[in-house]
Amino acid sequence: MFGVWNHPQASRLTYLGLYAIQHRGQESAGIVTLDNGAQIIKKGLGLVADIFDDETLNQMTGQAAIGHVRYSTTGRNSLDNAQPLTAQLYNGPVAVAHNGNIVNAHELKEELKSQGSIFHCTNDTEVILHMIARNPSNDLMRCLAESLERLDGAFSLAVLSHKSLVAARDPYGFRPLVLGQMEEGYEGKPTYVVASETCAFDLIGAKFIREIEPGEIFWVDESGAHSIFINRKTEGAKCVFEHVYFSRPDSVVFGESVYEVRKRAGQILARENKIDFDIVVPVPDSGVPAALGFSAESGKPFELGIIRNHYVGRTFIQPQQAVRDVGVKIKLNPQMAVLKGKRVVVVDDSLVRGTTSRKIVGLVRAAGAKEVHLRIAAPPTMSPCYYGVDTPEKSQLIAANQSLESIRDFVGADTLGYLSVEGLSKAVRGEDGGYCMACFNGKYPTSLFGLDQKPKGNVRGI
Repeated sequence: MFGVWNHPQASRLTYLGLYAIQHRGQESAGIVTLDNGAQIIKKGLGLVADIFDDETLNQMTGQAAIGHVRYSTTGRNSLDNAQPLTAQLYNGPVAVAHNGNIVNAHELKEELKSQGSIFHCTNDTEVILHMIARNPSNDLMRCLAESLERLDGAFSLAVLSHKSLVAARDPYGFRPLVLGQMEEGYEGKPTYVVASETCAFDLIGAKFIREIEPGEIFWVDESGAHSIFINRKTEGAKCVFEHVYFSRPDSVVFGESVYEVRKRAGQILARENKIDFDIVVPVPDSGVPAALGFSAESGKPFELGIIRNHYVGRTFIQPQQAVRDVGVKIKLNPQMAVLKGKRVVVVDDSLVRGTTSRKIVGLVRAAGAKEVHLRIAAPPTMSPCYYGVDTPEKSQLIAANQSLESIRDFVGADTLGYLSVEGLSKAVRGEDGGYCMACFNGKYPTSLFGLDQKPKGNVRGI
């Protein structure tokens, strides 16, 4: 998500902000601007650059805007589900952009339907709009606070009303949300910006101010900046997968450089997995920082033994039988000059189903590697995520159903090693807690209302 308040080029700043965080979602994108109290809306399926052009942005006038890129974890990929979601409420227009997953959305939706609400989408975000609309208060912040107190799960929100830009974060702090500022605002006042990651600020020249705190509702209007907190106390549960894979390495997430966290993970991985080898090769691009750390700790050279094609779109035409494994080969190509005759450690960020790792190991071996040792800079993925990461069900998670030796044999590596949960905690500097690691340890911080999940420990599932 990205939002801007008080800038004459609000739509263009939002476009650039979404461009910077395109990695967070490629299914759809949307921008809503506010001009003299009226919404101007543009949404579409696909990438930011495919939906917005110069002419479109020129028509999106106004000094405030929010935008969203979608990666669906609830609801199908359709234009109806593209965000921001908008509504014309009694007190004026409202637009909502949401990152996360509301695990009790089904129960809330059924309750709202029984009260007469009509839903147009299949995502969980629309629940928030209906709860705001049905609240009897004329104060948007009170409506938001009372609505958000009833939500269970992960939500970082950007809300644009006819009077304010709002940024809100769930009490667990699952998903990142940051606040920034620019000096060259409208009529001499500062410009406020909010985003899912700090890399969006770098692109537009905004200064990072701070994180939106867990449980905080921050807003800016004509009278300045304000903040209140949701009346619900919980322990922190920041998503560790933001550091493992999801965020850009040049972002600062939860107060830590993503690049440095991944590099530390690689160093710890090398200490935990001693082996004789010749070179360290990353799976590009997300495996690069960890591989650099692994190389530094082991004292063995880092080599770009696999080259990534950065000009591959989301879809391409495949020959039916002419080329095997074209899906991996079109993106990744091994260098025989680097790999031939070498004992290679291949470092990747995670291993979920194992099918891609199997193909990568096969490519490296086919390029002449003498040995292939696969090292994963994260613990085994044991459980699905219900808080905004689209991991498969447990039956499809290879580590949840097979032994380490069986996984090693399946991917075709000579050896296989993972980073320990304790090692990952050290890498994110979260030894004292504060992180959600449910995908690795199965300990969910919330009740899983209405989800097809058997109870585990103190987790309640239906």
